[in-house]
Amino acid sequence: MRSIPLYWFAMQRYAEDFPPVSLALDDPDGLLAAGGDLGIERLLKAYRAGIFPWYSEGQPILWWSPDPRCVIFPGSVHVSRSLHRTLKRGHFRVSIDQDFDGVLAGCAAPRRDGAGTWLSAEMQTAYRRLFEHGHAHSVECWCGDEMVGGLYGVAIGRLFFGESMFSRMSDASKVCLTTLAVWLQRWNYQLLDCQVHNRHLETLGATCIARRDFTALLDRWCGADPAPDAWRMTAMP
Repeated sequence: MRSIPLYWFAMQRYAEDFPPVSLALDDPDGLLAAGGDLGIERLLKAYRAGIFPWYSEGQPILWWSPDPRCVIFPGSVHVSRSLHRTLKRGHFRVSIDQDFDGVLAGCAAPRRDGAGTWLSAEMQTAYRRLFEHGHAHSVECWCGDEMVGGLYGVAIGRLFFGESMFSRMSDASKVCLTTLAVWLQRWNYQLLDCQVHNRHLETLGATCIARRDFTALLDRWCGADPAPDAWRMTAMP
């Protein structure tokens, strides 16, 4: 287990503003740096390097790059038979970038188990700014006129970095994610980053890859041009 001082932006400065991800701690897994800000330039630089912010109220901004990394390859998304039946019923409608603020609010709301959320007002402001500049996107799931689920994340090149999702109705977040994966494949995106493994994501086809393999994909695809029709309204698959 590595025992090295945690990198603080206020105390040191690397040429690229972030230390190499190989210096991330083993415990807690992936903690790389603290401090800094959530400006557009720093956030985009972080994602391109395989780093993301994750912290709670009262903490400094914490930056992470876990190893291994949880990802979904768009062509490998798993749609269970029950979810396939849900999609065929046509009860849900999925949209893109129609209510980014609503998705942020849904992701920031307390969970059913009463747990709080890491998505602070500061974080919401930062991702709203990314959205206004065309870097962040939302996917919404509707039942009638009510938003019942959604997700948001950051698109760079041909990669999408998923940040958070929520569901107010059974299967709503699954519908968002699986529909997004189909669209990403259609647009020739290479990867949907899920950051940290959990069982819910695993049932949808998520897998874990070594951080070095993840960063190699970033080096290859972050600079690629996305399809010209990416992030425009499209019919559900």
